[in-house]
Amino acid sequence: MLLIILLVIAGYVVVAYNGLVKARQMMREAWSGIDVQLKRRADLIPNLIETVKGYAQHERAALEEVTVLRTRAQSLPRDDVAGRAQVEGMLGQALGRLFAVAEAYPDLKANENFMQLQGSLETLESEIQMARRYYNGAARDLNVKVESFPSNLIANMFSFSQAEYFEIENAQDRAVPKVSFN
Repeated sequence: MLLIILLVIAGYVVVAYNGLVKARQMMREAWSGIDVQLKRRADLIPNLIETVKGYAQHERAALEEVTVLRTRAQSLPRDDVAGRAQVEGMLGQALGRLFAVAEAYPDLKANENFMQLQGSLETLESEIQMARRYYNGAARDLNVKVESFPSNLIANMFSFSQAEYFEIENAQDRAVPKVSFN
């Protein structure tokens, strides 16, 4: 009888541990998806800046802000979820201001390259938003397993910890840059 109880407990430990490992891997995969989309956006920004620079040379402040924030976002550690969320939110705002500057230049708005870059950025922003939702769902699933009894006993025993959510603290930073084709 004691052997059966020990086998049941050992079986539960294995199942709970594997569930925690799976949840952690899903969260890591989800973070990788965000990272890929943010990298794609960062790679698009220099082309956008060069296109705008040719038309709006006296709008240096908006161009420099986007450049500085892009560099800052890329220099953060890959696993700094809260830091990345903060800087990426600021970058989104700066891109919105850059597009607002572009509105003052009809030739720029009519430029085919600029219009393609705007469309690409709009698509990327949607993909980033979807990747954030997926990541936060995976983080939630891991956090539930880490906090729920009795799996929290296994989580504590094997040093599983909660995942940070990819959240943007400032409501204005949450706004997707407005991309207009008018």
